[in-house]
Amino acid sequence: MPNIRNFSIIAHIDHGKSTLADRLIQWTGMVEDRQFRDQILDTMDLERERGITIKSNTISLPYTADDGQEYELNLIDTPGHVDFTYEVSRALASCEGVLLLVDASQGVEAQTVANLYLAMEHDLTIIPVINKIDLPAADVDGVKEQIERELGLDSDHVILCSAKEGIGIDEVLEAIVARIPPPKGSAQEPLSGLIFDAHYDSFRGTVVSCRIFDGQVKPGDIIRLMYNHTVHKVEETGVFRLTREPRKEISAGMVGYLIAGIKTVGDTRIGDTVTLEARPAATPLPGFKEVKPVVFASIYPVGNDDYQDLADSLEKYKLNDAALVYQKDSSAALGQGFRCGFLGLLHLEIVQERLEREYNQSIIMTVPGVRYRFTLVDGKVVTVDNPLFYPDPSSIKLEEEPFIRTSILIPERFVGAVMKLCLERRGVNSRFNYPSPGRVEINFDMPLAEVIIDFYDRLKTITQGYGSFDYELLDYRATSLLKLDILVNGEKLDALSMIVHRDRAREWGVRVCDRLKDEIPKQQFKIAIQGAVGGQIISRSTISAFRKDVTAKCYGGDITRKRKLLEKQRAGKKRMKMVGAVQIPQSAFVAVLKTENE
Repeated sequence: MPNIRNFSIIAHIDHGKSTLADRLIQWTGMVEDRQFRDQILDTMDLERERGITIKSNTISLPYTADDGQEYELNLIDTPGHVDFTYEVSRALASCEGVLLLVDASQGVEAQTVANLYLAMEHDLTIIPVINKIDLPAADVDGVKEQIERELGLDSDHVILCSAKEGIGIDEVLEAIVARIPPPKGSAQEPLSGLIFDAHYDSFRGTVVSCRIFDGQVKPGDIIRLMYNHTVHKVEETGVFRLTREPRKEISAGMVGYLIAGIKTVGDTRIGDTVTLEARPAATPLPGFKEVKPVVFASIYPVGNDDYQDLADSLEKYKLNDAALVYQKDSSAALGQGFRCGFLGLLHLEIVQERLEREYNQSIIMTVPGVRYRFTLVDGKVVTVDNPLFYPDPSSIKLEEEPFIRTSILIPERFVGAVMKLCLERRGVNSRFNYPSPGRVEINFDMPLAEVIIDFYDRLKTITQGYGSFDYELLDYRATSLLKLDILVNGEKLDALSMIVHRDRAREWGVRVCDRLKDEIPKQQFKIAIQGAVGGQIISRSTISAFRKDVTAKCYGGDITRKRKLLEKQRAGKKRMKMVGAVQIPQSAFVAVLKTENE
């Protein structure tokens, strides 16, 4: 145990976390140059393309320090996005220290601060590292000042490195050995291990990643998961190298894996405690909580014949992503589908892209929404995440929606534009911090529903990419809501119904009607697209009909001949409208989701 170091790398998105992990792996000789590839811990194509870590990974690095001692460095990689904050907190609970990575050109950003607080909550040793010092725009002295002022860390102990160029990697490795304390715990105590991740292996079932705090576990042991109250027999234990490496046992202080015939990832819970059935730990490890979805949307197959394929694909996908929640749903316009719950908007995008790429599914996704809370006149409280279940307005006593507290870090020159955007989205209680000259931190309390569609895209656009955004869920607050229905030719499109704030109902109605007008093809008759709240029409767009020039052959003669032909045409159009059905293309549903400036 004295020679084990468990650490993690935390940073804002795109500050070089995966690149630094790559260099540490190369420096410790874990991979030969000919086998090396960038983002070696990121296994999905999607992660490599977007440059983000979606699924965290772990690796044990053998390292011989300058003093000749051999150490085992367990790097627990973490996802970088706010949607996965709980997974990050469990990974940090498995460590004794962290490398806090800051970009030399960007400085301290919103998630840098959020991740620092997470590390402090777990009382971890924090090693500040300034990365990308080779960039022409690098301002090392300015970033040191920010680290001291904003983060309250001693800038004298900052390590300078460039993960891309391999500068300063030796200093980082030595700092891990020297500054991060070895793990505590005893192999003689009852087994107590924290599950911080799990992934599905199609041959072995669920591979559980865990940090052992006390005791030891080996193949043949009967283990109990303390939250799920399930019992399993351990088939294999080991540590993570670039591939899984079996060991006779894993004991106190170690980070490793165990395979115990657990059928799906959903049968384990991130943050659960593993103990022995015969000699259990007295109490589970602290910090466990159920992860609840905050964003909801419905998924439908493009063709009704593909429903079973989509059901099978979601079942397979759920084996690897326990955070996805779904149940059957149906729509008059789109047929059979599924109502899904996601951790956030990035999680929603990832699920959508992976279903399309990895499972070859063509899907239509409805407008994302949040979970609202209604107190009815009879005192009953109901939560609604699907507009189809919106209660009767006459029975509602109180309407509430979830609020978040945003933290937006921007250069000073963009304050006006960002303030305007936040106020448009019903932001309240604005607070300003000036962490360093030329940089502003703005905090707003905002409804979650206003952020989930295109807020982040708009923020990046108006700040020319310099704005960084982080948020935390606050509570439910009283509001005023309406259900907006979209009618096409008098027929209600339930897939496009949405719950909106009273003040923004007309704006949303106009926006959806205009988008649909551009996407729905012309027919032989006029098509009315309307936004309705209850029985009241609040917006309308009309698609004009194809018209044949029936009077073209009348050159001259009495005007009554032309009038007669036009009357006949009008009567035909009227009859056609009575029986005509409008085919709505898939692109129409996609168009409604697009941001205003696309």
